[in-house]
Amino acid sequence: MLKKTFIFCLSMLMIMVVSGCKEKIKPGNTKQETTGKITAELETARETSHPFIYEAVGTITAGTSTIISCKVFGNIKKIHVHEGSAVKKGDLLAEIDDSQAAARLKKAMAGLSEAKKALAAAKSSKDAAKTMSDFAFTTFKRYQKLLKENSVSPQEFDNIKSKYHRAKAALSGAQAMIEAALSRINQAKADVTAAEIYRKDTLVKAPYSGRIKEKFMDQGNLASPGVPLFSMETSRKFKVEFSIPEGHVDRIYLNQSLTVKIPSMQNLSVRGIVDRIDPAADPATRSFNIRVTLPDAMQFRSGVFARIMIPAGIFKMILVPETALIHHGQLTGFFLVDDKNTAHFRLVRTGRKIKGLVEIISGIHPGDRYIVNPGPGVQDNVLVEAES
Repeated sequence: MLKKTFIFCLSMLMIMVVSGCKEKIKPGNTKQETTGKITAELETARETSHPFIYEAVGTITAGTSTIISCKVFGNIKKIHVHEGSAVKKGDLLAEIDDSQAAARLKKAMAGLSEAKKALAAAKSSKDAAKTMSDFAFTTFKRYQKLLKENSVSPQEFDNIKSKYHRAKAALSGAQAMIEAALSRINQAKADVTAAEIYRKDTLVKAPYSGRIKEKFMDQGNLASPGVPLFSMETSRKFKVEFSIPEGHVDRIYLNQSLTVKIPSMQNLSVRGIVDRIDPAADPATRSFNIRVTLPDAMQFRSGVFARIMIPAGIFKMILVPETALIHHGQLTGFFLVDDKNTAHFRLVRTGRKIKGLVEIISGIHPGDRYIVNPGPGVQDNVLVEAES
C-alpha cells in the first residue's frame, strides 16, 4: 500500500512540472511603469582631486626608559613609590638596610684616625731628630775648626763626625715616617670615601624626573647589584614608532611634520616631527622603521596605539553627501536619476568620509545624476522633477 502511494505522489509531481514548463517567460519583456512624480534636489556626480593619505599604525614610547637596580647587597628596608608614581630627579625610591655599610664606614673612620695619630707621632719624631741633627751639625763644625788648630785629637773628631751622620740618618728616617703616615692617611681617606659612597648607595634615588612604570621588589626582599628594583620612564619627550612599506618611504623625510591621532585620548590629533628613519628595510617585512617625536606640552602614556597620517600624493575620487545614501542592513545605495528623469535605486560601495561627504568606490560614474535628500516618497521608477 505504501509503495502505491509513493508512485501516485511521484506521478502527480511530474505532471505539475511538465505543466509549468509550458508557460515560458521571455526575459526583459516586463514593462516597468512609473509610480508617480516627485520634486527633489538633484546633483551631478563629479571627480574631484584630493590628497591621498597613507595611514600607518604605531605605538607611543617614552623618550627614555630605564631599569633601576641597587649597587649593594641587603634587605629592602622601605619602598617609597608604587607603579604610576610621579617622581623628580633625586627623589628617594627605596632604602636598603645600611647596617653593613655603617660598620664599614665606622671601620674606615677608625683607620683614618689611627693614620692621623701616626702622622702626629712621625712629626714629633722628626722635630726631635731635627733638633739632634742641628746640634750634631753645630758640634761637627766646631770640631772641624778645633781639629785644624790641633785642639782635639783625630779620634775625638771622628766620634763627633759619626754622631753627626747618625743624626742626619735619624732625620731622614723621621721624614720617611711622615711620608708613610701621609700615605696611610690618603689610603684611609679613600676607604672612608668608598664607605660613604657604599652607604649612600643604600638609598636608591630617581636618576631623572619621570614616572615609575613597574615595581619588581617588595619590602623585605633581598636586593643585590644588577637585580632590577623598578622600571621608570620620562614624563616628556614621548615618541611614536611605526613601520612603513618601502613603496611609501620616499614620502618621509627628517624634520617632517606629520599628524598623529590617538584614539584612546578621544581621537586626539597632534603634530609630530620625524626624527629618525632607519637607513635599511627589514628584510622580513620590506618595511622601514620610523620614529616621530610628540610635543612636550601633552601628557602621553607609553604603549598606547596611534595612527600616523602620511601624505602620499593626489588622487581623484567621487564624493556624495551622506544624506544621499540609503542603508538597508549591510547594503548601501542611492537613487540614480536617468535621462528620462526616472529614479532607480542602485547599490554602491563606499570608502572614506570627508566632512559630511562619502567616497563612492563603485556604483556611480561621473555625470550621473542622483537625489541629494531622498524622502519617504522616493521609490524605484518614480518621476523626478529637479527643484528650481
